Amino acid sequence: MSDFDLVIRNARAVTASDTFDCDIGIRAGRIAQLGAGLGPGAREIDAAGRTVTPGGVDAHCHLDQPMPPPQRMADDFDTGTRSAACGGTTTVIPFAAQHKGQSLRAAVEDYRARAEGKAHVDYAFHLIVSDPTPEVLKVELPALIREGFTSFKIYMTYDDMKLDDGQILDVLDVARQEGAMAMLHAENSDCIEWLTRRLEAAGRTAPRFHAHARPMLVEREATHRAIALAELVDVPILIVHVSGREAVEQIRWARAHGLNVFAETCPQYLFLTAEDLGIDDSYKGAKCVCSPPPRDKANQQVIWDGLNDGLFTVFSSDHAPFKFDAPEGKKPGGEEVSFRHIPNGIPGLETRMALLWSEGVLAGRMTANRFVDLTATGPAKAYGLHPRKGTIAIGADADLVVWDEREVVIENAKLHHAVDYTPYEGMRLKAWPGLTISRGEVVWDGQDFHPRRGRGELLACGRPSLLPARRAG
Repeated sequence: MSDFDLVIRNARAVTASDTFDCDIGIRAGRIAQLGAGLGPGAREIDAAGRTVTPGGVDAHCHLDQPMPPPQRMADDFDTGTRSAACGGTTTVIPFAAQHKGQSLRAAVEDYRARAEGKAHVDYAFHLIVSDPTPEVLKVELPALIREGFTSFKIYMTYDDMKLDDGQILDVLDVARQEGAMAMLHAENSDCIEWLTRRLEAAGRTAPRFHAHARPMLVEREATHRAIALAELVDVPILIVHVSGREAVEQIRWARAHGLNVFAETCPQYLFLTAEDLGIDDSYKGAKCVCSPPPRDKANQQVIWDGLNDGLFTVFSSDHAPFKFDAPEGKKPGGEEVSFRHIPNGIPGLETRMALLWSEGVLAGRMTANRFVDLTATGPAKAYGLHPRKGTIAIGADADLVVWDEREVVIENAKLHHAVDYTPYEGMRLKAWPGLTISRGEVVWDGQDFHPRRGRGELLACGRPSLLPARRAG
């Protein structure tokens, strides 16, 4: 008779704080026991010589997000969570985006319907607040936070999403009152528009000029302003997809002054540079158009330093899946367009974990414990999913990755998303997930994906662990 549904034998288990050898006993989708010489399992996996980490929590990705025609994201909850599982990610948190004039509640219900019955791994939702009407601020947003949607994103750029400073203050005040985590996309919209008009007037419209329209100073100014607004309201914030030195300096200043300012970065700021948007006027650079754009080589080291010294709490993909050679993607209507009109974003759900494990841990740039903190524990804490997600502990969901250390060449043809390219094509890595286990079930065995549409559950998030204790009274 079996004591467990699954036992992983001889694991070198790594958490954000510890590394230890053990067997992992799993029962009913959760970790039931950690120890040496556990009893038998109905199924057993020998992990001897391999490292086991918590399944990744990708806390910033976009799946099937409604877009104005003809734009359409390539990945829905089926293909997106398939890709996640094959890359070692067992929980994703995409965005239920409100459009101006739309009820926030209606946006959530629409997004819930888009996900229903499709996901292969667990998921939660962030909210995007783009129209903070009195009804949204006083009724809808507080109610949704209490229902488990405890994080939301605020845009300081993009005409159809951005809020002005007064609106941002209103939304931050709701976060303070209700115990939610506010995320900010920090770029100065007016500066970007001014630079874009000047570039277009000079005929500089190729993809590479996207980076010229978004220099570091526009991220620096908006980061500084976001910090000031949060200080005024006295609420923690998390700055998303930080790209380089100037925004990093603002966050370090805030931390030195005792402010609760958290930060996220992404693989594109470690492995891509502005040159990937093109060194000439070729349209191929559209593949790497994202905001903020990748910077230069020197800024890559700034981001590595921030990952190691605790500046960053979260390492996300910011997966925004648009096909390159498609009228609904990077070539709107089938045309090569000015950089202003290229859909922003790059794919990265499946490659996020392996890139950081290979080039961070195995290359000697960071410890395995720090890797776990950035890819699983930190995001789970930031968005109210810890300790159910993001750790190897008794009672936690049995979301695990068993790593295979072998040479892997990234090829889009071998990835599992629905995008027609990867910006990391041809990169040689030192490892890839050999097994991905989601709530005790093997969903990726290193060679094949084991699909089960609809097994992924919509998670209700609790109060984010990074927030201070509630004030009395």
